[in-house]
Amino acid sequence: MTATLRLAEELIARPSVTPRDEGCQALIAARLQRLGFVCETVESGPADFRVTNLWARLGTGRQPTLVFAGHTDVVPTGPLTAWASDPFVPSHREGKLFGRGTSDMKTSIAAMVVACEEFLVAHPQPGIDIAFLLTSDEEGPAVDGTVVVCELLQRRGERLDWCIVGEPTSVERTGDMIKNGRRGTMSGKLTVKGIQGHIAYPHLAKNPIHLAAPALAELASTVWDQGNAFFPPTSWQISNIHGGTGASNVIPGTVVIDFNFRFSTESTPEGLQQRAADLLQRHGLHPGTGYDLDWTLGGRPFLTPPGTLVQAVRAAVMAEVGIETTLSTTGGTSDGRFIAQVCPQVIELGPPNATIHKIDEHVALADIEPLKNIYRRTLEHLATQAGTGG
Repeated sequence: MTATLRLAEELIARPSVTPRDEGCQALIAARLQRLGFVCETVESGPADFRVTNLWARLGTGRQPTLVFAGHTDVVPTGPLTAWASDPFVPSHREGKLFGRGTSDMKTSIAAMVVACEEFLVAHPQPGIDIAFLLTSDEEGPAVDGTVVVCELLQRRGERLDWCIVGEPTSVERTGDMIKNGRRGTMSGKLTVKGIQGHIAYPHLAKNPIHLAAPALAELASTVWDQGNAFFPPTSWQISNIHGGTGASNVIPGTVVIDFNFRFSTESTPEGLQQRAADLLQRHGLHPGTGYDLDWTLGGRPFLTPPGTLVQAVRAAVMAEVGIETTLSTTGGTSDGRFIAQVCPQVIELGPPNATIHKIDEHVALADIEPLKNIYRRTLEHLATQAGTGG
């Protein structure tokens, strides 16, 4: 059993369903402290939803800094009877490691830690700082996790140059895809107001569903932007509609529409909100009297164009597994959206993601050591670049 696999299994065995950490970060901190890292635990959130965060740094802060970032929390297991084996007892079958968090993302964290251990044995004075940012609030609301640590680092003026988030980004094999950005996400809750009444007397009522329908049709057909070389066009999608009392003979007084923008760097939250308001106005819906609209900005888009970090990761992937990695911004959001506000270059790289959040989540054993080696090789490339002033 390799050191990476052993540590991954130790982490998987801890039932750290969000927001619980169950000692994962303490286990990691103990190993990092032996390497000379200064470790700091940052707790946040209410007593009944306490979040544990770990910030660990090796170095003085005066050198370029690479941050390894990730989360120790996992999603709930679902029905235990549906699993072929206990999700918190790591098991091997058919060349795969099974357990909750194998792919998302305890294997990545183990690979990062062991990569650093190996790198520092070979390079005790690496010429770069190395840091870890771990949270137990990525699978949850994500309000007391990475964002809290990033705000703390920003207040301190701590230097961050590059960040690798260990999200499972690969498709068929480790290293075939990395995320060099993510779309922004913004949700809206639109409440269109009408007048409730008997469905047989529509002249005495005002049907809010009818009022909303033309505007919804235009919102759905609007081209918000064309995207760019890295991002697809911004999309607008309805997730829920609720209106009515449950009776078939009552015109409802309101209809509530939940929707979401996934937006590229070609659009801004402020611009999308204004365009939506203008569209509603054109359809005779006025704020306050005709509708209420509450916005929730989940995260702004971020993009790391090809540069020092992307080149280092690409070179590491080629050297380790012999493939040209694909750059992508597809998929959902990650904590990279928070880190990108304080770090200029952020990418995501982890194992294949086919089974994340599923029953019998697993990762191929053959994918584990290559992932660790890619992280180590990236450290080597960045240290060489820093040493040559590149």
